[in-house]
Amino acid sequence: MTNLPMKEKKRLAVFKFASCDGCQLSLLSCEDELLALADKVEIVHFLELSSHTQTGPFDLTLVEGSISTHEDEDRIREIRRQSRVLVTIGACATAGGIQSLRNWADHDEYLQRVYAHPEYIDSLATSTAISDHVTVDFELRGCPVDKVQLLEVVLAFINQRRPNIPSHSVCLDCKRRGVVCIAVTQAKPCLGPITQAGCGAICPAYHRPCYGCFGPCDQANAKAMSEHYLEVGVTPLQMIHQLRNMNSAAKLFQIESNRIESEHPTNRPAP
Repeated sequence: MTNLPMKEKKRLAVFKFASCDGCQLSLLSCEDELLALADKVEIVHFLELSSHTQTGPFDLTLVEGSISTHEDEDRIREIRRQSRVLVTIGACATAGGIQSLRNWADHDEYLQRVYAHPEYIDSLATSTAISDHVTVDFELRGCPVDKVQLLEVVLAFINQRRPNIPSHSVCLDCKRRGVVCIAVTQAKPCLGPITQAGCGAICPAYHRPCYGCFGPCDQANAKAMSEHYLEVGVTPLQMIHQLRNMNSAAKLFQIESNRIESEHPTNRPAP
């Protein structure tokens, strides 16, 4: 492999907002694969990796986490300004994350209950995806993202092509693995029919319903799926909790959970 001169390498930056760091760790977990990329990419800003940073502009920027403070709003606009290509990685960056559960709650009440001096807290009432604030060139879903898919995104950028990320549902991966459908045989509220593949159907393979970690898949019919589960004995509250998880603010999951809640008001989740 021929080493490119430093000036010809792509400048890669990684930034974090409200999140657990898990998607950045997926990039670090690439290990040997990451070393192979060193021939093509120069990592100039990645605080999870090194305190040595450089300023923009950046050729490729990976962003983890959701926007939850006024400072976040200003920072993501500045990052967008310095980035030629901006890719969001993970459920927090693409759909607000688990912290977006507060979008259904009373933000001020939370502040009063949690902090002794809430007057010093400066946060937004909602947790939202990066694409709600700036233009995003590509969204890579997952909680956390799959490292193979993450490498595919970086390689696609280097080769100036669209990333080849599957958009089919988890159900197809279950069929490929020969996993017995627990939604049919056990009437468990599995989100596999409406969730994008990426995990290899790991939860159904261990007899647990899909939690929707990779967000909505293409052409998903959430209403038909949830109506089926309600007919076979799943309660509306169970169904709402299943939809309101790490991707609760993904529009498809959000709209469906709101529909169920509005049609079954006595099953409204506790604040």
